[in-house]
Amino acid sequence: MIGLIFGETDFPNQILKKMKNKKKYLIIDLTRKKTFKKDRNSYPVSLGQFGKIIKILKDNKCKKVLFAGKVKKPKFSKLRLDLKGVYYMPRIIKSAKLGDAAILKEIINIFKKEKIKTISSLAFNPELALKKGYYSKIKPNREDILDINLAVKTLSRLGKYTFSQGTVVRNKKVIAIEGKGGTQKMLKICKNKKSKKNGVLVKFPKKKQDLRVDLPTVGLKTLKQCKSAGLKGVVIKDRQNVFLERKKSINFANKNKMFIMVK
Repeated sequence: MIGLIFGETDFPNQILKKMKNKKKYLIIDLTRKKTFKKDRNSYPVSLGQFGKIIKILKDNKCKKVLFAGKVKKPKFSKLRLDLKGVYYMPRIIKSAKLGDAAILKEIINIFKKEKIKTISSLAFNPELALKKGYYSKIKPNREDILDINLAVKTLSRLGKYTFSQGTVVRNKKVIAIEGKGGTQKMLKICKNKKSKKNGVLVKFPKKKQDLRVDLPTVGLKTLKQCKSAGLKGVVIKDRQNVFLERKKSINFANKNKMFIMVK
């Protein structure tokens, strides 16, 4: 039995397609709208109910868990805590000051203390992580490569713990770095007033991130947002991103003369 700890995005649904009729599982549903309530193996839980989460996992003999999907950081003051939540929450709050990656690292440590192992989000869906290469007909030109290199350098210089998984560079200038609002909010401020399409989104895992969880997710929605921002392409990390709707995304990139590069 494996415990699937699910948040928002379509990534959890991709995992479920693989899991159905193949492996015994249960779902810890952390989504706001309780997306998985129709699944008989689903348990709707709030983030502050550590005792309940751990009890569900142990009662069902779950020794492994997998995280997938985004969980919006709650207002800690409004969380309803159970006893274990009261015990563990100060550690979570302390980690929150360092960023999302630090929160997840602390949660993994809590599960480890409870003798529950965290496995890779891609354990059952390795096909969602792309290997190094080009996945579009269009390839970056010399100017694009200069933008890509600056974007990669910018992300590498960020602090140990950060909210940023992405940055946009255009004409050898850093236009935006992803903040707490995420990629979509960042891309909204990057619209190019000129008709010429240029600039790149580079989306890599956070620095010092535990690569078992919270990998950057890219898909058709991201490509559409990049088009609206007037960007020419997207660059992700070799086998360290979740790439959803691959066929649709590649077709969209080709149709709109954009590039998809895995570095």
